Amino acid sequence: MSDQATTDTPTTPPEEKNRNGRGGRYYSKLWFWILIAIVAGILLGLLAPGVARNTKWLADTFLQLIKVITGPVIFCTVVVGIASLGNLARAGGLALKALGYFVIATVVSLALGLLAANVVQPGAGFSAAPSAADLKQAQSQLSTGTRDSGLVDFITKDLLPSSFVQPFVTNQVLQVLVLAILTACAVSMLAPGPRERVVSTVDALSKIIFGIIKIIMWVAPLGAFGGMAYTVAIFGGGALGSLAKLMLTFWLTCAIFVFGVLGAVAAWSRFSIFKFIRLIKDELLIIVGTSSSETVLPRLLAKLEAAGASRQTVGVVIPTGYSFNLDGTCIYLTLGALFILQAGGEQIGIAAQIGLLLLMVLTSKGAAGITGAGLVTLAASLQAFGGEFFTPEAVAVGIALIVGIDRVMSEGRALTNCIGNGVATMVIARLQGERDEERFQAVLDDPSLVDEAMSRLARVS
Repeated sequence: MSDQATTDTPTTPPEEKNRNGRGGRYYSKLWFWILIAIVAGILLGLLAPGVARNTKWLADTFLQLIKVITGPVIFCTVVVGIASLGNLARAGGLALKALGYFVIATVVSLALGLLAANVVQPGAGFSAAPSAADLKQAQSQLSTGTRDSGLVDFITKDLLPSSFVQPFVTNQVLQVLVLAILTACAVSMLAPGPRERVVSTVDALSKIIFGIIKIIMWVAPLGAFGGMAYTVAIFGGGALGSLAKLMLTFWLTCAIFVFGVLGAVAAWSRFSIFKFIRLIKDELLIIVGTSSSETVLPRLLAKLEAAGASRQTVGVVIPTGYSFNLDGTCIYLTLGALFILQAGGEQIGIAAQIGLLLLMVLTSKGAAGITGAGLVTLAASLQAFGGEFFTPEAVAVGIALIVGIDRVMSEGRALTNCIGNGVATMVIARLQGERDEERFQAVLDDPSLVDEAMSRLARVS
């Protein structure tokens, strides 16, 4: 199979399109059933909260199923993508472009969070005290987040695995990526004959894994239903009023980043951010239900390749982005840090804020795309920054203030992270000259075209 999904030009049969405009019957689409599940979860959470509190296991089970195949799908995709090039210099150029883009996006999103916190002042006049339960959970987050945040610690603990199988067992995306890159480099150095045989074998394995993903996606609506029902049951319809200003500020800032910053980047790369969001609406609805961008990582890999990006670009940018390009998490970190200060009646100067931003450029890279990781990263960042205002006691109280609404904010983080990595992939693919423009524009105009292409990715050519 070619390194691009664009060798096939799948089309939806005319009779299917005529049944409901474009793309066939709406009730045959994943997004429809996920949307139904989310609405049902909200109703159950409001009408029968006692029952809804016991549905979280559905979301957890779905996330667990996704975690089973996340490591293997990243490994296979990266190995095939890089090794099929047979050119390590070209792969290195792709990696450098991706990392450069990620650093710029990280700084912009962190700065946007600081700007929003200074303009809106969401913590000013905050008088609510954290509950004993929230304080206890905050202490747990602090103990989880307690670790050195330096470069050496990041390399030895987050970047490099301790064995070949350990990253797959513990589902460490960044470490799996390192192993995949090393393996791909080794395969690239083989003679053409053996290299092609290895690539073909790994490619066939990846198709089996994508077949498993298709099966798992049948239970995605159940995961969305359980996650949404539990969230509404825990927080209720009006229990979040005291922290509504912070949540509203965060969501609006994420929207400004997506439609303003990413919209401008997309326009520069000659595509519409609105059409792109429509293209990945299935994945975004899954995130809304599960509050985790990790649940859609394997499916996003397949969809962006089917939409016209080369396999090597998708295979490098998406997995790397899940550790290095967490735009929503970056907005949350700086906004949350200043909210905690403002809630305690404190302020810090611009110079200190810039120092905090620079620290978080590094610490944000340790935040995985799973629910709650942003809160742990925020706790670790504030502890590392220290100072007279971010004392251990102040950090514990501050984390306790927002721990109750973290799941609601986690959805905003995950949605922004997903969109940001998707846009980055298509932009970098164009910079590499590895984006099929005709195919991509056709898919943006008619997202149903990508469904058959994704099915073909799961079959051996």
